[in-house]
Amino acid sequence: MSATTSFALLANATSLPWVDVPVWPVAELVRATADELTRGARLCAWFGVPEGTDLCLVAVLAFDADNTLAVARSAPFSGSYPALTVTHPQAHLFEREVWEQHGVTPEGHPWLKPVRRTRGNAPENAEFFRVEGREVHEVAVGPVHAGVIEPGHFRFQCAGEEVLHLEIALGYQHRGVEEALPGGPHLATMSQMETVAGDTTIAHATAYATLLESLTGIEAPLRAQWLRAIALELERLANHTGDLGALANDVAFLPTSSACGRIRGEFLNLTALICGNRFGRGLVRPGGCRHDLEPERGTQLLQRLQTALADTEKAVGWFWDAASVRARFENVGASFPDQAAEIGLVGPAARACGLVRDVRYDHPAGWHRFAQAPVAVWPGGDVFARARVRSLEIQRSGEFLQEQLAAPVAGELRTELGAPSPNTLAVTLVEGWRGEVCHVALTDAAGRFRRYKIVDPSFHNWTGLALALRGTAISDFPICNKSFNLSYCGFDL
Repeated sequence: MSATTSFALLANATSLPWVDVPVWPVAELVRATADELTRGARLCAWFGVPEGTDLCLVAVLAFDADNTLAVARSAPFSGSYPALTVTHPQAHLFEREVWEQHGVTPEGHPWLKPVRRTRGNAPENAEFFRVEGREVHEVAVGPVHAGVIEPGHFRFQCAGEEVLHLEIALGYQHRGVEEALPGGPHLATMSQMETVAGDTTIAHATAYATLLESLTGIEAPLRAQWLRAIALELERLANHTGDLGALANDVAFLPTSSACGRIRGEFLNLTALICGNRFGRGLVRPGGCRHDLEPERGTQLLQRLQTALADTEKAVGWFWDAASVRARFENVGASFPDQAAEIGLVGPAARACGLVRDVRYDHPAGWHRFAQAPVAVWPGGDVFARARVRSLEIQRSGEFLQEQLAAPVAGELRTELGAPSPNTLAVTLVEGWRGEVCHVALTDAAGRFRRYKIVDPSFHNWTGLALALRGTAISDFPICNKSFNLSYCGFDL
């Protein structure tokens, strides 16, 4: 069901003048947003835009069944507003972030504390939730870990081996990406987009390029859209294969662990075959793509892809045939459909709870308007289901790629961009391998970025990991964590 007149409607990867975004008193915006979320919408973004000494809030919603997005904003205000989180928990991190960045208080928020350790403008409040009782003990993990990964702190409240509550603290290396974007596009903007989350280079670069194209009123050539879709699915294959190998390693199933570690490299090398970089940096550019795929290299890509997919099928087959793997994965770290919808899970984490939620299907843009892979869904909500969804997506992304490479699209690879439209809001969603990547830009009177908001899928899903641990043995944390495999740096913008 589409939004009421409280919101302006638009399609994915389109824009509208800022004056056409409905303006409401902040309490009315919260009420209208709550009504739409109750009717089935999802919260894609909730962020602040400074207006002098005041602030206006912007809400971006998705109506998946109607392939529609909706936006509205508040009139400028200061001080406080009634918290949306009270009725819709999927807003809780968004409201904490707005409080941290701009100092406005969501009154009634049940657990108001900074999202990031740097705290920004938010008052000091770094208390962790504590469970009291003689048999309860606390286990603190991180932020420094025994591996080459970003810092993150996990605070477990346990009764014996059972986890009663897990609280996750992130933001130890806040890079200030969003603060660097106003006034742009700058010469460095594209490089910043490619490193929002390094393992999601193609998704974030595509979101940015498509958004800038919508602001300038052009569309990338079809061949460029086709090539972007190929690179996006290669990124999905590499990461899903690596995750299955890491999950196998966490349960000491070494054949699949070793094989998938190697095969992940093969998929990364296929991206390098296209653009010279294993993570896809330098490929996607506003207006099209920087590198082409000539017939000879296209044929080589297809042959190497087929070999890698066959190897993956064997390695994953060993995995699913092992009773020891199923015993460790089934009924561990479960999330339930109602809970997943309530907290706003996206990507494989949502689809593993039976939710049909995939931007390529719900809000297709670019080449996915013409060709799609079937949505991979599994009903269990546990570690097994999240691994199964990854396995299915490997199959379906592989089939999609083979179909596309067998019938390449002809035409130009790039078109010139004009100047971005002034005082305009644009929204783009892309289905990255972790889930929905959301980019929102607002330009000023000169057509420069006045505000740029990025929502990585990890921002939606870290809460899902915390809830999945409840009632689980603390020794199961590694496989639960890896089954979500969320980004620290993508969260910490």
